[in-house]
Amino acid sequence: MAPRWRGGAQALVVTLGILQCCAWLSAQTVRTSVGIMGRGPEQWPMSHERVKRGWVWNQFFVVEEYTGTEPLYVGKIHSDSDEGDGSIKYTISGEGAGTVFIIDEVTGDIHATERLDREEKTFYTLRAQARDRQTDAPLEPESEFVIKVQDINDSEPKFLEGPYIGSVAELSPIGTSVMKVMASDADDPTYGSSARIVYRVLEGELFFTVDQQTGVIRTAVADLDRETQDRYELVVKATDMAGQMGGLSGSTTVTIVITDVNDNPPRFPQKMYQFSVSEGAAVGTPIGRVIATDADMDENTDMSYLIRDEEGGELFRVSTDGDTQEAVITIKKPLDFENKRTHNVVVEAVNKHADPRFVDLGSFRDQTIVRVSVSDVDEPPIFIPPTGTIMEVQEDARLGALVGTVTAKDPDMDNVPVRFSIDRSTDQEQIFNIDAVTGAITLGKILDRETAGWHNITVTAVEADNQSMASQTAVSIRILDVNDNPPELATPYEASICEDAKPGQLIHTISVVDRDEPQSGHRFYFTLAPEASNNRHFTLWDVKDNTAGIRTQRSGFNRREQNVYLLPILVVDSGPPALSSTGTLTIHVCGCDTDGAIQSCNATAYVMSAALSPGALIALLVCILILIVLVLLILTLKRHRKGQLMSEDEEDMRDNVIKYNDEGGGEQDTQAYDMSALRNLYDFPEVKNSDSGPDQRPVPQWIQNRVVGDGGPADFSVFKGYIRKKVEQADADLSVPPYDSFQTYAFEGSSSPALSLSSIHTLSTTSEQDFSYLSDWGPRFRQLAGYYAPAQPEEEAS
Repeated sequence: MAPRWRGGAQALVVTLGILQCCAWLSAQTVRTSVGIMGRGPEQWPMSHERVKRGWVWNQFFVVEEYTGTEPLYVGKIHSDSDEGDGSIKYTISGEGAGTVFIIDEVTGDIHATERLDREEKTFYTLRAQARDRQTDAPLEPESEFVIKVQDINDSEPKFLEGPYIGSVAELSPIGTSVMKVMASDADDPTYGSSARIVYRVLEGELFFTVDQQTGVIRTAVADLDRETQDRYELVVKATDMAGQMGGLSGSTTVTIVITDVNDNPPRFPQKMYQFSVSEGAAVGTPIGRVIATDADMDENTDMSYLIRDEEGGELFRVSTDGDTQEAVITIKKPLDFENKRTHNVVVEAVNKHADPRFVDLGSFRDQTIVRVSVSDVDEPPIFIPPTGTIMEVQEDARLGALVGTVTAKDPDMDNVPVRFSIDRSTDQEQIFNIDAVTGAITLGKILDRETAGWHNITVTAVEADNQSMASQTAVSIRILDVNDNPPELATPYEASICEDAKPGQLIHTISVVDRDEPQSGHRFYFTLAPEASNNRHFTLWDVKDNTAGIRTQRSGFNRREQNVYLLPILVVDSGPPALSSTGTLTIHVCGCDTDGAIQSCNATAYVMSAALSPGALIALLVCILILIVLVLLILTLKRHRKGQLMSEDEEDMRDNVIKYNDEGGGEQDTQAYDMSALRNLYDFPEVKNSDSGPDQRPVPQWIQNRVVGDGGPADFSVFKGYIRKKVEQADADLSVPPYDSFQTYAFEGSSSPALSLSSIHTLSTTSEQDFSYLSDWGPRFRQLAGYYAPAQPEEEAS
């Protein structure tokens, strides 16, 4: 392969060289000589005229992947001003200049020094410059040229997205598109056939094909069966050069998964299954499970089961287990060993998601037989009929009368004795009795249909030899009615008529009620009672529909003469036997307006029509009484409040004696005691103490008697005693708050240089200080001013 490639490369190089020479000759042909090409930059014209190049070229080509040992000749640049004397120097700059590409400064030949790869870089842009060799001054402006890398077929096709995985449904027709593969070639698609790719299946061509140009994979057969083979591995090859000899190629693996369709019906592995169950099994008890298999997968295996035969469908039920797809057979109705010992049930399996495209493949259902054997168990007695019994009895039946008979038998064996009883929780009043052997139900108490029209009792039957085998049935007893209640007026009727009623006027319609319920319906007859047969005011009209009307027989009623009429009415039912009762209709005579509307039915209202009614008078008196009470209450409260204020002014004495260890604030010091505790001197509770002598009570008069005895000096022992008793009371009372206490006052002693500050002690001295100004301080200092007031001559004389 390598020698062949080298020969092809050499031929390509020769071809490219010929093309390059043709291009150079063409360039030489279009060259024009310009007088300014040999000048230096300072001699270039400064006008805006277009400067024509003295040398031109289009582009150069260089083949990629050159493997020679010498630099590869690319091309030549030449200027018209070059006379061949070596005075001009050629230079290049740009991409790869000096590294990838070099230039001969004298001849202008360009060579490639490195191996180029078009897949990495397709072209290089460079700039050429002709300069004066002596001064290195540019002889003309730079000119840009391009060196293109010529492609060769050196890159094979590659499947960049492989390996591929696709899918197609089984039994798909021939030519069904599965998927598309695509290979890419790094060679130049615009040059030759290096990038023209064709596809071919190398492995799996018996089942699938691939389009040579597009790479689309299609089915080649129509009988792909997932159940036979669920996947195929293909090898797809891509070749460039349009598949010609010498082209490069690449391959990839394609995995095609065959998806499932519902083309297989369910099948039971067995044609018969056998199960056994006890006849005592409850309804809903599972008997067994069967399953039908399906070669399909996923939802195509979902199936439902049903029972095909009518007999099996009455006794059994089948359902589908969603997890296991099994058919679960359960009991639908109780089984009876004595009735039938073996049941053959036909169970059918059907696909839920049948595909109509494959109906011609056959029926997508299958059947099997499930044989159920019923085993015998000892069962309790059964009643005949099993659903309960309804009996009837007349409500006037005698005690011990037969109501009816219940029947039960043992289903397992014939002629087994059964015993009966009544569940007394359903007959707590023991109205009925039952014969334990025969099941005959008789009356134990007198019946009354009007009290209870139906009685529901429960009868229990047990085997005589096995009391654990018991069953129950409901017995409903209907009480038949007899005519034992007379008819009565529906309500205590009252009617009203106007004083100016006309004869024959219908004033009221009456009806009756009867607690009995005869089978033929009620029929009542109305007439006036014998004591009212001579009535001249009203007549009774039997309407014949179990109602009657009352009509006036005369006109001109006067309520001042008689405002109430009592009309006895006799009502008789149809029996048998016929019963009757008498009811009284009260008829009031009332005053009416011109339209016949009743205004008043009271006889006194006619006389007092212009005055107030008694109710209005009573309400008026009550209002007046309430006003009087409110006025008296207000006056009483005002008087009480005024007396309380006067009492506070009189009794407000400030005997606030405080024990001072230093000179305090005097009477204005209110921080050391509670003023509210000294406001009322008469509210101290009485204290009985064996150590304190007789009971202590408030002494209100001492505040006005400052002289004791016959005008002598005041005796302060009463103060000391009073204060001592109060202190003892405060100490003994443990319920008062801490601030509710008394201060003790004592003489400060003779050794005190400040002497006593007590006003009481000052009173006992012979001080001549004038305290008359205290009386000007207001009512609160009235008592204190009385202590220090000068004695009156009358008092001294006394």
